[in-house]
Amino acid sequence: MLTSRLTAPYELNRTPLSRGEEMCRRAFDLTVAVVALALALPLLIVIAIAIRIDSPGPILFRQTRGGLNSRPFCMYKFRTMGVIEDESAVMQASRDDPRVTRVGRRLRQTSLDELPQLLNVIRGEMSLVGPRPHALQHDIEFGKVVDSYALRSRVKPGITGWAQIHGLRGGISTVEGIQRRVDFDNEYIAHRNLRLDILILVRTVREVIRQTNAY
Repeated sequence: MLTSRLTAPYELNRTPLSRGEEMCRRAFDLTVAVVALALALPLLIVIAIAIRIDSPGPILFRQTRGGLNSRPFCMYKFRTMGVIEDESAVMQASRDDPRVTRVGRRLRQTSLDELPQLLNVIRGEMSLVGPRPHALQHDIEFGKVVDSYALRSRVKPGITGWAQIHGLRGGISTVEGIQRRVDFDNEYIAHRNLRLDILILVRTVREVIRQTNAY
């Protein structure tokens, strides 16, 4: 449990993106997501078959996450665990977690389990780049211990983000850990632009290849 409280060293004061910038960003997200989904279709089929063979249960994992302005949405991932948790008692995955299946472990290491979130991007619920969405239970818990946590919801959540390319992937077990992630997320929001998004996407590929902090 997170028990102490930290305060962010800055306030978020960036002016909102203009309508033109928002339209350009949406067009970029939609184009990349549609093309990536089409190119990845054969891989998606192989992964779906592997999940079905490896363990009983649904192919996709669905969970309610907090989106723009904290509005809840249903986020999609490939199922990587042998159990489906009740949303009122969500436990983050840990290293060598026994709930993770054989296929699921490989999917998590390579972040291929995140591919179905391209559907969330197409639906307009997520962006390619932004703060990673957490389970609603974790939003409540983290918001109690980090003052600046709610600022993350000023933008759409992303498949990848500024925090992730700085090695902050995987579960969070300490207040300091969530504070670091929130600081990176809010720093991204304060400086976000299309060029930065492209940089993050390119560096994400490198992080995935390195399999940093993924389990």
